[in-house]
Amino acid sequence: MPIISLTVGFLYTNCYIVICEETRESLIIDPGFTGDEMRRILSEIRKNRLRIKYIVNTHGHADHISGNTSIKRATGAILAAHCKDAEMLIDPAKNLSLMLGLNVVSPPPDIVLRGEEEIEVGRIKLKVLHTPGHTPGSISLYCRDLGAVFTGDSLFAGSIGRADFPGSSCRDLLLSIREKILALPDETVVYPGHGESTTISVERRSNPFLL
Repeated sequence: MPIISLTVGFLYTNCYIVICEETRESLIIDPGFTGDEMRRILSEIRKNRLRIKYIVNTHGHADHISGNTSIKRATGAILAAHCKDAEMLIDPAKNLSLMLGLNVVSPPPDIVLRGEEEIEVGRIKLKVLHTPGHTPGSISLYCRDLGAVFTGDSLFAGSIGRADFPGSSCRDLLLSIREKILALPDETVVYPGHGESTTISVERRSNPFLL
């Protein structure tokens, strides 16, 4: 399978491994809380004989970045995040882990994204879409090769991301979804940061927050 989905941590965060089946080169999107979850992620890597080139964070909240350190150490992967969320990775107050009684600190990103870049793993390309709103530096990753978009906490099946955190903006979130995500082809599968997958056509037609 070119996409492996793992639900990790007590906030049930979706971590994705995107695989070029031809070369086995891969990237990990949003490795969540460590411990048993880290072992599960590494087990998938070993079982499928993957070479992890990148770790990409869709945004800087703790439940999406807390596995960065362990996975990066184990795989030597390049860590990428948007410039507007880069400080969240290294600051427990900004990534909201202190609010959860935790102290999550990630390495800083090796690559600072701004939007519109293409990330290549093997023969697969993912386009970085800057989709602010949930956080200032939220991104989505669109892979035309797989007909998929990874939306982090911007768009969910039947819902949208929270906009009541520091730095959030409901206006920006709705604008990002309508102008960047819903502009993708109808048949595109949406892989969100929490919950079940959906499609662009279903969300355009029935998501109550977007009608």
